[in-house]
Amino acid sequence: MADYIEEDGFEEEDTQRGRYLTFTIEDNVYGLPIRFVLEIIGVQTATKVPETPDYVKGVINLRGRIVPLIDVRLKFGKAELAYTERTCIIVIDVNSIAVGLIVDKVDDVLSLDDSQIALPPPGGTLGFENRYIEGLGKVENTVLLLLDAEKLLKTEEMEIIEEIADGNA
Repeated sequence: MADYIEEDGFEEEDTQRGRYLTFTIEDNVYGLPIRFVLEIIGVQTATKVPETPDYVKGVINLRGRIVPLIDVRLKFGKAELAYTERTCIIVIDVNSIAVGLIVDKVDDVLSLDDSQIALPPPGGTLGFENRYIEGLGKVENTVLLLLDAEKLLKTEEMEIIEEIADGNA
């Protein structure tokens, strides 16, 4: 059964439902709902912003738009590694703010139906604060950690990002 979204009084099929951009951090594969993804770009030199958390790598100018960069590896408590040719930036839109997520590598775009998605275990069960995990995707022998892009950054972190994006930091 297809899902439909209403836009301008007309219903149209939601072709992005169940589609995830997958990426890797260490040995874990994560999925972001494709509807949040604006583009994927190579790593760029960022301008550092003082007094921000260590995982905020700075900002870049992406065609006139200031985009804060978050190193997802550091955000998830992993060891910092030098960027490689596979490292990329996934530019997402969260509440009309562009944020660049630096990831080890982008893998694929997958379609998952509801039968392939399980609810995440209760908070903290996975060994970290998993408030931004919206589900577990089951694809062959792999488990994907499906992220909630809107919860990926805490409210106070989003306020910092908004200030940076607005040029007020």
